[in-house]
Amino acid sequence: MDLRLSPDEEAFRDRVRSFFRDKLPSRLSDKVRRGLKLTKADMEEWHAVLHAEGWLASHWPERYGGPGWSVVERSLFEDESAKAYAPRVVPFGVNMLGPVLIKYGSEEQRRHYLPRILDGSDWWCQGYSEPGAGSDLASLKTSAVRDGDHYVVNGQKTWTTLGQYADWIFCLVRTDPKAKAQEGISFLLIDMKSPGIEVRPIVLLDGDAEVNEVFFTDVRVPVANLVGEENKGWTYAKYLLTYERTNIAGVGASMAAFERLKATADTLTRGGKPLAEDPLFAARMARIEINLANMATTNMRVVAAVAGGGAPGAESSMLKIKGTEIRQAITALQRRAYGPYAQPFVPEALEEGYNGEPVGPEGAAPAAASYFNNRKLSIFGGSNEVQKNIISKMIVGL
Repeated sequence: MDLRLSPDEEAFRDRVRSFFRDKLPSRLSDKVRRGLKLTKADMEEWHAVLHAEGWLASHWPERYGGPGWSVVERSLFEDESAKAYAPRVVPFGVNMLGPVLIKYGSEEQRRHYLPRILDGSDWWCQGYSEPGAGSDLASLKTSAVRDGDHYVVNGQKTWTTLGQYADWIFCLVRTDPKAKAQEGISFLLIDMKSPGIEVRPIVLLDGDAEVNEVFFTDVRVPVANLVGEENKGWTYAKYLLTYERTNIAGVGASMAAFERLKATADTLTRGGKPLAEDPLFAARMARIEINLANMATTNMRVVAAVAGGGAPGAESSMLKIKGTEIRQAITALQRRAYGPYAQPFVPEALEEGYNGEPVGPEGAAPAAASYFNNRKLSIFGGSNEVQKNIISKMIVGL
């Protein structure tokens, strides 16, 4: 599934590989490879390394701090990042809010927030989903009432990933309750240290509190923190979601995971033969490989089409569907490969400093945890069922 590269692109890939070899701390890559949880300090450390190299915001224009890479170069970097077991860049500031501010924010907002996203001064989280307003996001009820130079915000957000670490949250709020659902929504930037904000953890199956509920009680937010125009937030939200859905596709991560799956199938045996020679298992792997190659090509086309500063359209929904299905298929087959060794779930094994004996061959311990955790992929960012409705309306015309 490798690309045919020009000499310049080959040289770029070699440079990227050297960067990961020289600058990626082995301690971090080892944690990613073993499926251990990354701390906030771990994520901040890798963020700082990328920023120092000028490689953090690969899709931002150069004038705002991007590296000026081509579409192929961006794809190569993502692929090599996954292969090197580099930590995933926390996406909320860099990949979501940044493009919105660049396109719709005021010059003052861009001058203030974009450098702080790059240098790590501000850690952002996303305030979209609410109880009763997840994939049906236009049903959100968190309100923002204008009071002089401030909005007064009341309501609740949920499934706020890494909100416990955040300094700021970008929020969709309802500013006109009488307007049609999508027409009365605004996009606000809210300081998480504001009085009236409460963050409550949601404990997941593996005992981790990766996501949170965020409550707003009479939170005062300066009107200057409104992005774009009042009641036009749905436009900005859709723009952000196309970037989020394209990112969720995770082509590079899927390619790296598939390479690990192939190595597993070559190493483990069943009936005295490598698992890769089992006809049914080999057929399942082939189906994944074909789908992954097709998705990589589609992803390249979509990104290339918007290289001039636009946003992915309904194609991002296609990528989100196929990308999440492929990633789930890979983890499911990896779990199947380990058989009974994937069944034991030892939460302590995911914690830093765990010194217990591994369960089964290397890689088996996190197989079940990865499988269960990745069930969320087809739900968040707009469920795959909703993405199919978007495709049927915007592409097929139904």
